[in-house]
Amino acid sequence: MWKSRAMNAIQLIVMVLVAWGIWRNIEKAIAQVQQQNFSFEELRWPWIVLAGVLYLLGTLPMALYWYRLMKAMKQEPRLFSAVRAYFIGHLGKYVPGKALVVVLRTSLVQGTNLQRSVVATAVFAETLTMVAVGAVYGAILIIIWFSEQQLLLWTAIGIGLGASFVTLPPVFRALVLFLKVSRINPEIEDKLAGLSYATMAWGWGANVIGWTLLGGSLFATMASIPDADTQMAGGLTMFPLLAATVCLAMVVGFVTPIPGGMGVREYVIMEMMAPAFGPVVAVVSAVLLRVAWLLAEVALAIILYGIPANEPATDDATLESPSSEESSATDPAQNPA
Repeated sequence: MWKSRAMNAIQLIVMVLVAWGIWRNIEKAIAQVQQQNFSFEELRWPWIVLAGVLYLLGTLPMALYWYRLMKAMKQEPRLFSAVRAYFIGHLGKYVPGKALVVVLRTSLVQGTNLQRSVVATAVFAETLTMVAVGAVYGAILIIIWFSEQQLLLWTAIGIGLGASFVTLPPVFRALVLFLKVSRINPEIEDKLAGLSYATMAWGWGANVIGWTLLGGSLFATMASIPDADTQMAGGLTMFPLLAATVCLAMVVGFVTPIPGGMGVREYVIMEMMAPAFGPVVAVVSAVLLRVAWLLAEVALAIILYGIPANEPATDDATLESPSSEESSATDPAQNPA
């Protein structure tokens, strides 16, 4: 009984922290727009809705890669459950430390033969791949079209090389073993054997599609701002700038411990966009992009949270600690606080 109450209390605390983090982000975003004396009435709201939709579509390939990674590591998650856990878990990044992303994903995913340590390992592999592809994608675009952005270019190259190296299957396996995950799960080495260059290549392809759609999301955001019409009249000629901006902003924001990359992401967007669109439009676009993505994340998470993931998880109870098994088998949606 006390374990159930403790789990409910933890779930409640997590939900409160996530709500607080989201509110803090919205509050800061609104304040930034108000400082520019910008009127929301001027905006073309259908484009902002489209920006949110493209953002969700852009993150879907990344969710599918996480699912594929778990399968490669001999886990049997259900596809809908994995996608559901992925999108709800996104809200954890708004809490300081961002560790709640891992907590939410590992506790929500359902299936058979799931082991929390393996699921969490897949979270790190997916996230590092997302960072690697985004940084390399952004660096290539900057080299071709915006070579004057030397600071951002070398930042992207450094992050891209580092994240790419770590996600090489032999390196990733060695890193996980070095971190002594085998003390929690003696079979982790066997599970990691499923990671291959073919799996990694699939992830890179999926992430390239995802990052391109995220660039499309910023394109839709710019189309919603009347003051950007002159620059956007060229159509897709602006896409390389917008795609590079999104890649760098998200990657740099991710590698900082600040919740949601707040402030860092906006700085990169303004630095990249101001020369082409002017400082006011650059600030407004940065804030609108955050608001569109945040609202899309929250709306989808609420919808998915209301849809139970059907059957409970069936962990391998012989391999992980009792606390781990209990945590991974608990779905907050099916056991509301």
